[in-house]
Amino acid sequence: MCGVAGIVSTSPPDPEQVRTMCRLITHRGPDGEGYHTDANAALGMRRLAIIDVVGGGQPVYNEDRTVAAVFNGEIYNFVELREQLIARGHRFATDGDTEVLVHLYEDHGEDLVAHLRGMFAFAIWDMSRRRLLIARDRVGKKPLYYRQSGTSLAFASELKALMADPAVSREVDPVALHHYLTYQYVPAPWSIYRGVRKLSPGHLLVWQDGEVSEKRYWKLDFTPRPVGSEQDAAQQARELLLDATRVRMVSERPLGAFLSGGIDSSAVVAAMARLSDRPVKTFCIGFDDQRFDERSYAATVARRYGTDHHEFVVAGSAALEVLPTVTRHFDEPFADSSAIPSFFVAELSRRHVTVVLNGDGGDESFGGYRRYAYMKKVGRRQAPRRLHGVLNRVGSALAEASTTPRLRRVGRGLRLLGETPQHRYASLMSYFTNESKDALYTDAMHEQLDHLDSYELIGEVFDTSRADEDVNRLMDVDVNTYLPGDLLVKVDITTMAHSLEARSPFLDHHLMEWAAGLPGRWKVDGQVTKALLKKAMAPWLPSELITRPKAGFGVPLADWLRSELRPLAFDLLTDHTARSRGLFRPEVVRGLLQDHDEGRDRSTRLWSLLQFELWHRTCAETSCDIATAPPEPAAQGHCG
Repeated sequence: MCGVAGIVSTSPPDPEQVRTMCRLITHRGPDGEGYHTDANAALGMRRLAIIDVVGGGQPVYNEDRTVAAVFNGEIYNFVELREQLIARGHRFATDGDTEVLVHLYEDHGEDLVAHLRGMFAFAIWDMSRRRLLIARDRVGKKPLYYRQSGTSLAFASELKALMADPAVSREVDPVALHHYLTYQYVPAPWSIYRGVRKLSPGHLLVWQDGEVSEKRYWKLDFTPRPVGSEQDAAQQARELLLDATRVRMVSERPLGAFLSGGIDSSAVVAAMARLSDRPVKTFCIGFDDQRFDERSYAATVARRYGTDHHEFVVAGSAALEVLPTVTRHFDEPFADSSAIPSFFVAELSRRHVTVVLNGDGGDESFGGYRRYAYMKKVGRRQAPRRLHGVLNRVGSALAEASTTPRLRRVGRGLRLLGETPQHRYASLMSYFTNESKDALYTDAMHEQLDHLDSYELIGEVFDTSRADEDVNRLMDVDVNTYLPGDLLVKVDITTMAHSLEARSPFLDHHLMEWAAGLPGRWKVDGQVTKALLKKAMAPWLPSELITRPKAGFGVPLADWLRSELRPLAFDLLTDHTARSRGLFRPEVVRGLLQDHDEGRDRSTRLWSLLQFELWHRTCAETSCDIATAPPEPAAQGHCG
C-alpha cells in the first residue's frame, strides 16, 4: 500500500514539486519513498511495506528501464502472474507485486488491467513512446486524482498533493457542491475544485505528447445467468468468500479484522478463523448510547472464534476534538458521519496490526440495505399523474414539519408515490432533496447550476442496467455511486490516515461478478434482506446475529448536534465568514438550526453544511498538510 504522485509534460517537469506532493501523503506510506525523473516525467511514491518488505521499493522498471511504474494497492494474484511472465522470458528484480505491472504492460499494453485481481491505482510511464497510463481498480477501492494544464498532466493519490501547486485554483466547483449536498460525497469524475478530476472506478487514462484519452475497461454486469438451487448457491458463496479471504491474508506484517457485529464483517472473521492457525485479531468501536452500540454482537462472534478482541468506546467530546483532523484528511467535504467511528477503529487497529480485513461490499452484492426491501414492496406502483403535485406537497410538508420518525416516514412515503422507481430511489438516497436545495441556494448559486438535477446520476445507471429485476438494478446503482463515492472513500481515507491497509474480500471481482448474476429474489426475499448470504452463513454464525435487523455503522449525530457539537454548528454556520460566501441563504441555514433545536431532525443536512464549512476553512483557505496540522488531542473513550 502506498501513495503515488507524478507529473508528465511536453517540457521538463519540476521534480521538487513531485517530492512536495509525496511529502503531503507521507501518512499513506511512512516506510520509504522513491522517484523517477527524466525529460518528460517525474514520478514519486510513498511506501507502506506489506509484501517484500526489504526489496519491494518503487518505482519499478522493466529489463531495459524504458518502462517505469508507481503503484498503490495490492495485486493478489501476482505470484501466478509472475510465474506466467517468467515463463515468457521476463526477468524480475524484486519479489513484490508491483513489478508484474511493467511486464504485463510490455505484453498487453493497456489491457493489462484485465489480468489483475486486487485493488490498485497506478501509473506506468513508457519512456520510448512518451506515454503515461494511469488506471484505477474496478470498483474504486484506491483513489486517483488528476489535473490537466495545457500539455501537462499531474496525478496523485490524494487531492492535497495536487493542491500543493500554488498555481492551482482553489475555486469550488458548484456542480460538485450541488451533488455533494444531495449525496453527502462528491461523486467521480468531479472533485470539489474546478479543474481537478477523480479518475472513475474501472477507468484508465492515457496521456501522450500532451493529448489525453480516457476509457472504461470494466463494469459489473447484472445480466441474469443460469444458476442451480439456492442451496448450491449458498455453498458457492461460502467457497468464494473463503477464496477471496485467503488471498487477502497474505502479508509480511501483522494482520487483523474490523468486527462490527454485522453479518458481513462477522462472515469475514469466520472465514479468517478457518484459514488461520492462530487467533484472529479483531477490532470494534462502540458508543455509550445503546441505540448505536453493537459491541455485544461483535463480542459474540469474537467468543465463538476465540479472537484476540479489542474494543474502544467513543464519546461525543472525542468526536468534537477529532473533527478538524478527520476533515483535513478527507480533502473534500464528506458528510457520512460514520467516518468518525471509522477513524477511531482504524486508530485502534493500527496499535496492533498493519493490515485489516473488513466486510465492505456485502450489502451491494447480496442485497443488504433495507431500502431494497422497501423499494421491492412499493414496486413500480405510482399514483395517477394528476395527484403527483398534491402528494409531493403534502408528503414534503409532513416530512419537514414532523418531530417523530414515524410521521417523517409517512410523509416521505406519500411523496415517493408520485415518482418513478429511479427518481424514487434517488430521493431515498438524497440528504438535501431538489426542493430543499432550491430553498437553500442564493440566486447566484442558482444561476451557476441552471436547473442541474443530481438525481440523473442514479437514473442513468438504473435505466442502462442489464438487470431484469429492480432489486438488482438498485444494487447496480449502488455499486456505481454510493459504494465508490462514499463507503470506499471513507475506508481508504480513515485507514490511510493511520498508515493502515484495509482489504475487502466481498469486493473481490470474482465474487461480485458471480453474485451479480443471481436472482434478486434470492437476495431480498420479501422484507428479508441478504437472504442468500444469511443461508450461506448459517453454519458459521450465531442465529441471533443472522436474524437481527441491520443496524449500520451510525453515530448519535442528532443528539451530538443538540449537545457537544451544537456550539460549533451555530458558530461556523452563522458567522460572517460563512454568510459572505454567497452560496446559501442565511435565513434557511438558521431555520435548520432552529428546527433541530425544537425537535425536528435536521441532523444530516446540518452535518453536510457543517462539513462543507469546516472543510472550506481547513483545506480550501489553507493547506491540507497533515504534517503541519495542529496536534490531535487524545480521544476521550475507553479501551476494552
